[in-house]
Amino acid sequence: MAAWPCLRRCTMWRQLCRTVQRGSGLHMVRAGYGGDSGPALLTTPIFYVNAAPHLGHVYSALLADVQQRYSALCGRDSRLSTGTDEHGIKVQQAAAALGSDPSSFCAAVSQQFRAMFDTMAVSYMDFVRTTECRHAQAVCHFWKRLEDRGYIYKGTYHGWYCTSDETFLSEDQTVESRDGEGNICRVSAESGHQVHWMSEENYMFRLSHLRPQLLAWLQTEPVHPAPFLRIVQQWLEEELPDLSVSRQRSRVSWGVPVPSDSSHTIYVWLDALISYLTVAGFPDQHLAPWGASTHLLGKDILRFHAVYWPAFLLAAGLPPPKKLLVHSHWTCNGVKMSKSLQNVVDPVDCIRRYTRDGLRYFLLRHGSPERDCDFTHHIVCTLLNSELADALGGLLNRCTAHTINPGQCWPYYQCTSVPPAAHQDLHRLLRTVKELPGLVDRYMNRFQANKALEAIDSSVRCSNAFFQSQAPWKLCKGGEEEKAWGLSVLYLTLESLRLYATLLQPAVPDLAKTILDRLGVPDISRTLKGNPFFAATLGDKCGFQGQTLGSECGLLYPRLEAEEK
Repeated sequence: MAAWPCLRRCTMWRQLCRTVQRGSGLHMVRAGYGGDSGPALLTTPIFYVNAAPHLGHVYSALLADVQQRYSALCGRDSRLSTGTDEHGIKVQQAAAALGSDPSSFCAAVSQQFRAMFDTMAVSYMDFVRTTECRHAQAVCHFWKRLEDRGYIYKGTYHGWYCTSDETFLSEDQTVESRDGEGNICRVSAESGHQVHWMSEENYMFRLSHLRPQLLAWLQTEPVHPAPFLRIVQQWLEEELPDLSVSRQRSRVSWGVPVPSDSSHTIYVWLDALISYLTVAGFPDQHLAPWGASTHLLGKDILRFHAVYWPAFLLAAGLPPPKKLLVHSHWTCNGVKMSKSLQNVVDPVDCIRRYTRDGLRYFLLRHGSPERDCDFTHHIVCTLLNSELADALGGLLNRCTAHTINPGQCWPYYQCTSVPPAAHQDLHRLLRTVKELPGLVDRYMNRFQANKALEAIDSSVRCSNAFFQSQAPWKLCKGGEEEKAWGLSVLYLTLESLRLYATLLQPAVPDLAKTILDRLGVPDISRTLKGNPFFAATLGDKCGFQGQTLGSECGLLYPRLEAEEK
């Protein structure tokens, strides 16, 4: 192996490393990521309790959870809330069908949601139920505020009503169809659920007066991803009719009564959306300095969150949502999940098959907010085997194996040991890993956790390729310079793994903890804020050099037995 003068080699290599770092424009690798200083409130939708939680509910909660965990990783002050929507005629009917009273029925199903989110390690700080006293108080206060500001009046509604969606629809929002017996009927153009003509005296909300303010709010581009923003823009191009916000209590008794008229029940969607204010401490402004919130929701409830909810808030003199993060749905073998088709995916069965982190990783990695995604066990097994068992688990096992690392410690990086033949491979690795935190940050801020995980997997494969090309198991048998370079390769691989595990904590907290424990990384160094990576390549002090690895962990993620397509 050719030898360079020690000083010249060291100086040139440090210069190269700094060039890579400056060229990436991502000095946060060294300095740590510092986000916004203000607090933020992030919410999942509050889930309707007419049935047990399914895969779509889990996906919604995970998308919110990974955003919350990433904010914490960056040192930002944020809070995640979730909960259950427990009022309305569908709950009333579901309880009656089971011979149960609505209160007991809601308590049982709400607990199922809470247990599922606990099992999936969703890091919520508040779980709101719309049957709680604190929520009823918030709803009544909000209603009176709308009344006092002149946005509520009594009128007669004539139009189509969809019981399944619990919403009134205009003629243009319905289409002709046939029911299961072949009879002609009308259904919601958006959901496909049957609608019925109804004429009823209700309290009305002056939605029509708020269209200019809604259009102005939409100019801030609060809806993400962009395709859903365009849908909302199309809705607001047309005039908005006033909205019925109460139901006759003789027909819908399970809900919050209108404060000034006990013969009416407040519309379930007005009731439900106010839960976002309930968790913020409304109406006591001193309880929660959270300001405008970020709501995560499925595309099927976009109209309620992107038209009705900001309109309610604006009418009450409150700020509209800061962001609406919208996601699409899951299919099974290309078909919408349905109990009648017996293709509904059971989250509990998935956790048993793939582990909690395995299911978390698949949904976040394979799911895409912009489009519906397909779920099959073959796809799950293929992805988890390739990315968790082989790529990530294989890299951890190789660089911590006793044959490669007999001292079970972090070796010292020596910039003077880099052989000329390794410059290109090393430059590629350093550029990849030093650009990764910024890349992940951009994707997370764009609500693209799937692309963030794709970028991490790509870097993991780059580290595997670098480790394989440099063959430290051969270098350790060579001369002094070969041995020194072999130790440097080992340091770089361990440091890469530390970065990957740190970035993976929001998505797979258990697996990330296993890696960080194995690497002997203390809790204080498991953040992006003020936590430098690859310091030794710049000639700076790296506290991990010489540190002992943690105890052995076995296989990070055992390979799954792939099913037939």
